[in-house]
Amino acid sequence: MIFRFQFVSVFFITLILFYITEKENGVKAYSHFEPRLIQCGMSIQKRSGADYTNLNVLIMGLGLNGGGLESARYLAQRGAALTITDLRDEAALAQSLEKLRDIAGVRFVLGRHEMRDFENADLVIKNPGVRRDSPFLRAARRVETDISLFLTSSPARLIAVTGSKGKSSVASAIHWGLTEARKRGLMPGNAWLGGNITVSPLSFLDELCPEDDVVLELSSWQLGDLRGKLFKPRIALLTTILPDHQNYYDSMESYVADKRLIYQGQNSDDLTIVTDDEWGQSFLHETHSRTLVYTENVLPSGIAGAWLSCENGVDTAGATGLARLAANAEAFEVVPAKLRVPGRHQKKNLLAAALALLDLGLPAPFIRETLGAFPGVEHRLEFFHEAADIRFYNDTTATIPEAAVAALEAFDAPLILVCGGADKNLDYSPLVQAAPKAKALILLAGAGTDKLRILLDKAGLPYQGPFDALDLAVRASFSAAEAGDVVALSPGSASFGMFKNEFDRGYQWKEAVRGYSLSRFSS
Repeated sequence: MIFRFQFVSVFFITLILFYITEKENGVKAYSHFEPRLIQCGMSIQKRSGADYTNLNVLIMGLGLNGGGLESARYLAQRGAALTITDLRDEAALAQSLEKLRDIAGVRFVLGRHEMRDFENADLVIKNPGVRRDSPFLRAARRVETDISLFLTSSPARLIAVTGSKGKSSVASAIHWGLTEARKRGLMPGNAWLGGNITVSPLSFLDELCPEDDVVLELSSWQLGDLRGKLFKPRIALLTTILPDHQNYYDSMESYVADKRLIYQGQNSDDLTIVTDDEWGQSFLHETHSRTLVYTENVLPSGIAGAWLSCENGVDTAGATGLARLAANAEAFEVVPAKLRVPGRHQKKNLLAAALALLDLGLPAPFIRETLGAFPGVEHRLEFFHEAADIRFYNDTTATIPEAAVAALEAFDAPLILVCGGADKNLDYSPLVQAAPKAKALILLAGAGTDKLRILLDKAGLPYQGPFDALDLAVRASFSAAEAGDVVALSPGSASFGMFKNEFDRGYQWKEAVRGYSLSRFSS
């Protein structure tokens, strides 16, 4: 007995000493990751216990970008009786339907909506693209979205990003920084990215822990669907506001009213980051949170935020990004002069991301280094091919004229701009004013292009097209380009008509460029 007692005592003393030694040596298996797994396991069990058994749930709009698909998976796993309805038919939705084959018992109503489905549903999950004034939604008892379902159950810290342009790049840059910080042991937990960037946050909800960060890119439609619901991001970030979706909203004010919802649940514990335009000033006066401002111009003393440097009062391509978190604090460099993605607008995007990372406690030298290595985002001024010393870019998410103007201003090399497409009731005069910067204009067909051509003709500016087939536009681009030139698809217009969506347009552009390049230069 004495021997057994001594043996057990020695064993436990050895185990304790081993734990202390490993902790002091920086081993995290005991000090961090094991408790995290236990905690997450409990939270997963709790969230998985959400009971939709025998509830009739109707998903309105399956779509192709993941929201409807992940809502279906999430609710099916929790016992819901699912009906999925979409105005598109089986052929148009084949990609999403294939991914649902492993879910049994789903009823599909495709190519139409039926009013009785909405009247009989206990819960309707709305696709963001569905208008909120739909008569079918008025017949529903309760309406949610994949975002609202996520927010109800997520234990993680939330960073929310919206705006007209730049929101995908800003959200992705924040996520990049938070991920790199965790690789270096600067923060606990994990970083996640979802929302309008085509990743539904329901896809990773059950993996979240309280020490995690979730970055959500949110469109005006997604924010509008959260009206009256619980939404309190730790950081709310609004990029530049420009006219967009005016075929959906009746005015700019109604469009921006949905954007304002991003900060209306915040308090003084939170942060709102805005740019220095007219809309940004209105956000500053309305939010109840702390505020920071980012701008391309030098920020006046007494204001906290971030700005681009200049030499002798003149902006240059070598401008760096500086930031301070308090009005009279010392400024630190947070964005380097040289980036992997070209353009002054990208530097401004990274200023916004840097402010978020600074406020979350990351050091300025780390932020500068990390943002300098940020590779950018697919479909956002994405370099994807080079042939005969001609560089090709995919900027298909430039769906408003001002975004195409940013592409024109991003390059020092001569630029062949491929633009045009469907109309969103927008003003194309900014693109026409910047068009002389292009070496050549190649137009894609569409109602927006019809408006653009009138303005180009009036200004006496040449163009080729419009082409109603992408391969014809690609051929014209190759013919117009010489060694050292850049060719960029930056439409400044919507994609519907010729393409399923803007991402389909980008994929087809890349495939067509690579295919024609191979046939032209392989011999």
